[in-house]
Amino acid sequence: MLKIGEFSKLSRISVRMLRHYDEIDLLKPAEIDRFTDYRYYREDQLPTAGRITALKDMGFSLADIARILAVYDDRDQLEQFFSARQTELVNLSQDTAHKLMLLDAARKRLRKEKNMSYNVTIKTIPERYAATVQMTIPHYEDEGMVWGIMMEETGRMNLAEADPCLCAVTFLDGEYKEENVEVMAWKTVKGSYPDTDHVKFSTLPEVTVASCTYKGSYTLITEVYTAVVEWLNANGYEPNGPMFNIYHVSPHETQIPDEFVTEVCYPVKKKS
Repeated sequence: MLKIGEFSKLSRISVRMLRHYDEIDLLKPAEIDRFTDYRYYREDQLPTAGRITALKDMGFSLADIARILAVYDDRDQLEQFFSARQTELVNLSQDTAHKLMLLDAARKRLRKEKNMSYNVTIKTIPERYAATVQMTIPHYEDEGMVWGIMMEETGRMNLAEADPCLCAVTFLDGEYKEENVEVMAWKTVKGSYPDTDHVKFSTLPEVTVASCTYKGSYTLITEVYTAVVEWLNANGYEPNGPMFNIYHVSPHETQIPDEFVTEVCYPVKKKS
C-alpha cells in the first residue's frame, strides 16, 4: 500500500487533487485509516490515475472522465467518447482560427490603416444582360454555393463575357439575416443562351448607385457599408433598392484576402 504522498509522486497528481478526486468519487483510496484519516492507495490504482490525467489533457471534464472510466474496457463506447470530443475540438479550432483571422485583420488596420477613408461616389450602372441565380443560402459566407451552381449549369455553354464583365451578388432581404439569406448572383455576358434549372438569363435595368470600391479582406466590408450609409445621410440620398457587391478581384482570382477588390453598391435616390 502507498501513502497518499507516495502515490502523489508516482502518479504526478497533487495531494490536493487526489483528495478532490476522493470527494467526487472519481478515484477513492483503497483504504483510509479510521484513527488517523491517512489515505492509502494500491499500486494497481496507478494506471487509473494515469488514465484520468490523460483524459484531462484531452479536455474531458471530470464528470465525463467518471463516465468514461466506467466503460473503459468497452472499446465501442470508448470510441464514441473520443469521436465526440474530437468533433468538439475540431469545431473549437475552426472557431478559434476565425477569431484569430479577425484579430489579425483588426491589428493590421491599427498598424497600417490609421488614416483609412472610403471614397463614395454616385454612378450609373447601365442596363446589362446577365446570367443570374437566385436562391436562399444558409449564411452570407456561403455565397460560393450560388457561384458553384452557375458554373456547373453553364459550364458547357461557353458563355461570352461582357466587356466589362461584372460578377456581383445582390442581397434581396430587407434586413440582416443570421440564416436563410436570399441572394441573387449575376454575371454580365453577351449573346443569347437558354435558361437552365437554376440559371436565368435576363436584362437587368439601369441603376444609379452610391459606389465605394476598396481593396482588402471581406472582414472590412461592414466598415465600408457604414461609410456608405453615413455618406448617404450626409449628402441627401436614401436607399432605393437592394444593395449589391461587385467582385472585381475575388477568391476566384486570388486566395490572398488582402488582394480582393470589392465594389459596394447601394441603389439610391435623392431625398424628397
